[in-house]
Amino acid sequence: MRLLNNRGMALILTLMVVAIITAMVVEFAYGIYVSTSSLNNWQTSQRLSLLARSATQLGAQLVTERVRQLQHYTQSVFETSQKAPVGEVDSTMTLRIEDENAKFNLNTLNGRGVQTSSEKPYEDFVRLLQALDLTKEKAEDITDRISYWLNSNTTHRPRDAKNETKNENLDSLDEMLLIPGIDRESYVKLLPYVTIYTSDKRININSADVPVIMSLSDKIIDRHMAENLIKYREITPIKNIEEISKIAGWDAVGTSISGYINFTGNTFRIVATGSTGDVKRVIETVVDISGSSRTVRYWKEL
Repeated sequence: MRLLNNRGMALILTLMVVAIITAMVVEFAYGIYVSTSSLNNWQTSQRLSLLARSATQLGAQLVTERVRQLQHYTQSVFETSQKAPVGEVDSTMTLRIEDENAKFNLNTLNGRGVQTSSEKPYEDFVRLLQALDLTKEKAEDITDRISYWLNSNTTHRPRDAKNETKNENLDSLDEMLLIPGIDRESYVKLLPYVTIYTSDKRININSADVPVIMSLSDKIIDRHMAENLIKYREITPIKNIEEISKIAGWDAVGTSISGYINFTGNTFRIVATGSTGDVKRVIETVVDISGSSRTVRYWKEL
């Protein structure tokens, strides 16, 4: 009986040692697998980053050549996607270009250093928000909050105004989420139609979307008129203010918007994405091509 017990104990100890060794081997193998996968993902990520940088340079060169050749963009967004090899892995390169001059510059709500009447940007932005199907009360509330954040001396103050203001221009669009009373839903709805990067506060009439076009004048510019203008410029880009009067319904607007529009863009947002499987690198930049050389106003890599 004692011999049997000794053998039983020896068997138990042997099984315990085998289990411990097996666990150590499995843990070691898993660690090697994780380290190898992380290294491969890092290498792929670096290659995708180089691909996205190349796409960014391509996008900047594209808009520079297009504008210098006086070929007007007649849409606010240009997007293309193409397969591209990264090492031994097939990947996809996506390039998205947005005309920032087609958007409303939120910093004009500051009221300081604005050449036009301080009321004009306020009223324009309220109309833009109403064109996004917000009530006038909600549109004015959002406009009041942004105006007050930029300049606490503004006459447009939210009803629940506190001392939470920046008293400076926005440095990024994400800052809207810091403004008291601006929720993410409003932020997402506004994002395609607003900017802070344009030096020329005028709107590019050849690429602006319907809500921005509708905001341009206190004279009635309804959705139908905005759509007529977009159809017209798709056939031939608008080159001067006189052409606008030829568009159906626009004769009543006349030259009232001449000081607030432009016919080409000089500031562009370029979003370049390199992706393969679950690995992705995104570079977002804003370039100004108005000078003799390109100026980078914003850069973010994810």
